[in-house]
Amino acid sequence: MQYRRFGKTGYQVSEISFGAWGIGKGWWGPTDDALSIRALLRAMELGVNFIDTAYGYGDGHSERLIAQAFREYGRRVFVATKIPLRTSDWPPRPGTRAREAFPGKWIVDHTERSLRNLETECLDLQQLHIWRDEWLKEDEWLEAIQRLKEQGKIRFFGVSIIDHQPETALKIVASGVVDTVQVIYNIFDPSAAEELFPLCRQHDVGVIARVPFDEGSLTGKLKPDMKLDPNTFQGFYFKGSRLQETCRRVERLKGLLREGIETLPKLALKFCLSHPAVSTVIPGMRRPEHVEENVAASDGKLLSQAELLALKAHAWPRNFYQ
Repeated sequence: MQYRRFGKTGYQVSEISFGAWGIGKGWWGPTDDALSIRALLRAMELGVNFIDTAYGYGDGHSERLIAQAFREYGRRVFVATKIPLRTSDWPPRPGTRAREAFPGKWIVDHTERSLRNLETECLDLQQLHIWRDEWLKEDEWLEAIQRLKEQGKIRFFGVSIIDHQPETALKIVASGVVDTVQVIYNIFDPSAAEELFPLCRQHDVGVIARVPFDEGSLTGKLKPDMKLDPNTFQGFYFKGSRLQETCRRVERLKGLLREGIETLPKLALKFCLSHPAVSTVIPGMRRPEHVEENVAASDGKLLSQAELLALKAHAWPRNFYQ
């Protein structure tokens, strides 16, 4: 495992880390908690020292599984969690006030819940699960965060950025308020590299690259004739003709595979790691074999400039979250 500096936190974070949405049940369908624990344990055995979760991943279920894994492993690693949006609109509509989306009491209450779920007295990284830059004009949310830091309940603070809209967090990165940002970055959506990543490097903000597999498509394991359960997240994300079009585009990427990068997951993860602003990548992992395959992408060998140039032609602006 290779490690990178996590922005101004100074923490050395594993290049491949554990995305824990899928083990929280809910939108990702049935899961086996025992298998999820095994995946977490295998990840830590292989050098993963960063886990990203959220209170919203099963109303704390993901957080509680992580705490159980720590008990079995005998030590803890760095955990990032998130405070859920109070309002029902996702993403929050322009004009939504921060005091509606993240009231101070809401921030404090959910931090306390996450502390209990994770069985700790201090969260390594607390994040707002979504962000709009106009909220910088309000004080209540920031005062709550600062108070939690002063009380020793939060070490670092960051935000998770609206789907496919990295431009909505440029002001908060430049403000110095955040230690980290979490953003979609993958072969189909490299837009974070345009403005956000240079700004993060300038202000020493750690970058968590999420959705490296485009919710599963870039693993190459989806087929155009698959019948996805409409009640699951993938069933929603790839509804209608989306799955067929996505599979066609994924198939074209296979021409870029080579010795050392024999699989699409490895290509997808190395694409993310090949940008120097990226601190860590958080693929979802629910089985030990997923962990082993993903961790293998961290071997110190990045894509060449020619390969990165070739991948630019595969960028695909669209928003399947709507």
